[in-house]
Amino acid sequence: MTYRTVKLLADATTPEDLFHGQWQGRPSVLDEYKPYLDDRWNQGCTNAWKAWEEIVPFGYKGSYQRVRAYFRTKRLSADPVTTPPPSPRTVAGWILRHPDSVSDVEQLRLKAVLAHCPELEALTGHVRSFAQILTERQGQRLPEWLDAVRQDDLPGLHTLAAGIDRDRAAVIAGLTLPWNSGVVEGHVNRIKMLKRQMFGRAGFALLRKRVLLAP
Repeated sequence: MTYRTVKLLADATTPEDLFHGQWQGRPSVLDEYKPYLDDRWNQGCTNAWKAWEEIVPFGYKGSYQRVRAYFRTKRLSADPVTTPPPSPRTVAGWILRHPDSVSDVEQLRLKAVLAHCPELEALTGHVRSFAQILTERQGQRLPEWLDAVRQDDLPGLHTLAAGIDRDRAAVIAGLTLPWNSGVVEGHVNRIKMLKRQMFGRAGFALLRKRVLLAP
């Protein structure tokens, strides 16, 4: 034996300390699905076959044996290492993004989060429904959306609904008609930019010329 091998054996305090080799730490096809499996384990799903059936439709290409081995490791460990829960900002990103832009793994994790919180699941439905109304100009659906929001115990959305109701006709028009104030706001922003560039350097006459003549 070489000196390094003898030293490794002598310094090891547990058998796990000897697990060093070319196969240690290599990426696995199961890695990206482990956060979802951890969430399901914490929910009480310890059946590896059921968990394997859940991740296959989301693109998992590995074998059932990998899932079973991962669950066996968690079952035998006194203090299994699990993936930390996603942050509120991360969950908000999953909800606010278009469903087509959310990866399969992120959808799995979002599904696990929503299973723990019925209020958050209801909020997700309302947010995505409003996004569809906004992007597809379906303003006629707004009254129906407002009624659905009021039926759930979501104080934050109730405040939003009350604000929309104060000017419902204008909001419906904005969600239906193709016209908007974007061009006007663009000119206002351009004028403010020119004013900041000239701050303390010239008077109104030069500012007027720049506003009228600038492209």
